[in-house]
Amino acid sequence: MKRMYCREIRESYVQEAEVAGWIHDIRNLGGIAFILLRDRTGILQLTLLKKPNKELFKHLTTLTRESVIRTKGKVQRSEKVMNGFEILPESAEVLSVAAVPLPLGVADKVESELDTRLDNRFLDLRKKEVRKIFYLRSLLLKSVRRTLENEEFIETHTPKIVAAATEGGTELFPFRYFEREAYLNQSPQLYKQILMSTGFDRVYEIGPAFRAEGHDTVRHLNEFTSIDIEMAFSNHHDVMDLLERVIVEGYETVRKEAPELMEGMNIPENVEAFPRITYTEALDIAKKKGLRIEWGEDLSMEALRLIAGESPDLYFITDWPDAIKPFYAMPGEDDRTCRSFDLMYREKEVTSGAQRVHDYELLKKRIADRGLDIEDFGFYLNAFKYGMPPHAGWGLGAERWVMTVAGLENIREAVLFPRDMHRLVP
Repeated sequence: MKRMYCREIRESYVQEAEVAGWIHDIRNLGGIAFILLRDRTGILQLTLLKKPNKELFKHLTTLTRESVIRTKGKVQRSEKVMNGFEILPESAEVLSVAAVPLPLGVADKVESELDTRLDNRFLDLRKKEVRKIFYLRSLLLKSVRRTLENEEFIETHTPKIVAAATEGGTELFPFRYFEREAYLNQSPQLYKQILMSTGFDRVYEIGPAFRAEGHDTVRHLNEFTSIDIEMAFSNHHDVMDLLERVIVEGYETVRKEAPELMEGMNIPENVEAFPRITYTEALDIAKKKGLRIEWGEDLSMEALRLIAGESPDLYFITDWPDAIKPFYAMPGEDDRTCRSFDLMYREKEVTSGAQRVHDYELLKKRIADRGLDIEDFGFYLNAFKYGMPPHAGWGLGAERWVMTVAGLENIREAVLFPRDMHRLVP
């Protein structure tokens, strides 16, 4: 007999079934007992009668919560149980007995500290509300791939061991690579730009990125998943339009393919385009609300909260000061700005992107002007000597996107096994 999921019992109307999973809870009333069996699809009630099979009754009712069993039995309709069906076990096999006490409750409603949950992530992930986050994450990434491939993007994979920083600076994890020093890559930025010179004019990558930032906040990780695209023969407006389509299609995918995930999610309806305000306009909003801030400064969290108060949930901030954006961002029409943008969800940055510099001489100058060593970027600059089309792109943080959609307070909840300043295990 093929093992069935708990959800399938409800949907298939079979007379007999084999199921397997974790014991969520046991209620022994003496002559009858109820065991709640849990698998990835939900919970199913096993109803045990003591009289027909005392040994089986004793065997199962003395097990601990979270023990793993497999059982076969008759399927019976019941209006008294949550999903309308129960199983009357005729045989059972104990696959694993859980130790007691559990370091973290699964069936209990008691809230646990996040550190306790992450220390015992294998138990935390057994909770329905926690698993829901990762079903959502999987579905959003599925939607991203589908949307980009429908627009003729090619999936690529770039090195995560590199010899030079993507943007310079010190936010790097160095390590010994044979007889040389190397780094964990901050971003696929330089490599996806190189690919624009090859004729692969639309590429994307979903992969890990590493930042040695000393930020101990609810919004920062040191290892995260970046969804990156680069598109040739395009400008920053083109890739902002694409980003809108990716985000909106992600929302629609959840709405259509997994409506059971919708409860409690921040998924707006009937969204087609996100407003675009310039950095200067954003600055004026913050100033009018009494914040002292000079043009050219990065926008603080306080400033972003004030700006978000005058904006819809999703909006772009465009035309940033050139001095605070990376060297590869294309300068704007004036001397002060560049063709870069951030997609914001309220006060949180979710995506950053820009039209890139594709002129070899201008790119060399901008690298030198930032105090970076041109020799470190030789492999990158070489691709710009022999025919590089105009191009633009963005990087969308998967965890930040999931965090906003799921309404999470801490970005660590959007990662199976987060890595931050303090956490290296599990």
